[in-house]
Amino acid sequence: MTKIVAILNVIAWSGFWAFGYLALTADGLSDRQIVIAALLAFAGFFGGILAYMRLVRAAEESGYARKSNQIDAETRNRAHAKGAR
Repeated sequence: MTKIVAILNVIAWSGFWAFGYLALTADGLSDRQIVIAALLAFAGFFGGILAYMRLVRAAEESGYARKSNQIDAETRNRAHAKGAR
């Protein structure tokens, strides 16, 4: 499953760069074509971010990457309560 997400990540980012380049630099295209290219670039950006986040989560769960330094909810709430005094 991780390999499929990685492939989708590459495809999404490729779409972002290709359609983003078209939207920004194309001469002679109608406004409608530029808007469609911009929307496809945004879809590639959004899909790339989502796929990347899933890959990061999978890497953390498998032990390949170090876990993030986030504190648990109980410690966070205790710190907020202590700071509110």
